[in-house]
Order: sequence, then structure tokens, then C-alpha cells
Amino acid sequence: MSYVIQFVLAVIVFLFSTFSAWYEGSELRDTWWEWKYSAMFSNWKHGTVTNVSEISGFDHFIYAAKFKPLFPILMIISLLYILVLLATWLLRNHTNKLSVFFSLLGLTLFLASSLTFRSPTMGLEWFTWLFLLAGMSSSIAAVMLRIKFTTNNQEVY
Repeated sequence: MSYVIQFVLAVIVFLFSTFSAWYEGSELRDTWWEWKYSAMFSNWKHGTVTNVSEISGFDHFIYAAKFKPLFPILMIISLLYILVLLATWLLRNHTNKLSVFFSLLGLTLFLASSLTFRSPTMGLEWFTWLFLLAGMSSSIAAVMLRIKFTTNNQEVY
């Protein structure tokens, strides 16, 4: 029952922070000089963005992450929490598979950290640190689970 309550609360936080980040990022539509740098998805789709109608909704999240990072950070934290809850619930009897999940999650977060490294905006610097710390935590959890698995089974498969 505690998994259900945690999951529902995490989903509520995720949905609220997603809507809030999207709303705050809609300020991109009014700042035409930032379209070249923050409208990445629109630039991939249309080439150079010349009109407000060409801006994708995903670009709102990029703009919010760069300049108003509170809700995008809450969004990422709640998403990671949902993933960890689901994995620990689904793989609770499979310590080895759970260790692999945390290892892959850690590698993904380290990759995300490297993509936002040395960003010119403070918001994306915060994301670098968030991804780095979450990747380290995930890697430590994977190692701890691996130690638990090997001490219980005395052999690694």
C-alpha cells in the first residue's frame, strides 16, 4: 500500500511540475532573440524559426530548464522517483536485475550530465549537478545491491 501512495503522490508532483514548467517556458514565444538557442526541436523541424507558430511545446521545457529551473528540476526528480519506485516494486525479488537497472540508470544520468556540462546558463548547470548526483546515487545503489546479491548467492551469474 505504501508503494501506491508514494506512486500517486509522485505522479501528482510530476504532472503539476510538468504543467508549470511548460507554462513558464511559454515565455520563449515572447523572446524572439532566444529562439536560435532555446528552440532546438523547432530548429530541427523547421530549420530556422521565424514565426511563433513554429515553436514546439517541447522547446518550452528547454527554455524553462535554462532560465526558470525550479519546476523542470521537480519534474526530473519526480520522474526518477517514479522509475525507482516501479523498478523496486517490479524487481523486488530479483536483486541482480534491480542492480542492472540501477547501473543503466546511473550510466544514463552520467550521460545526461555530460550533455549539460559547461552550460552558459545557471539552470542547466543545476541540471548537470542533479544528473551527476543522481547518477552517483544510482551507481552506489547498484554496487550495494550487487554486494547483497553476491553475499547471498556466493556466486555471480
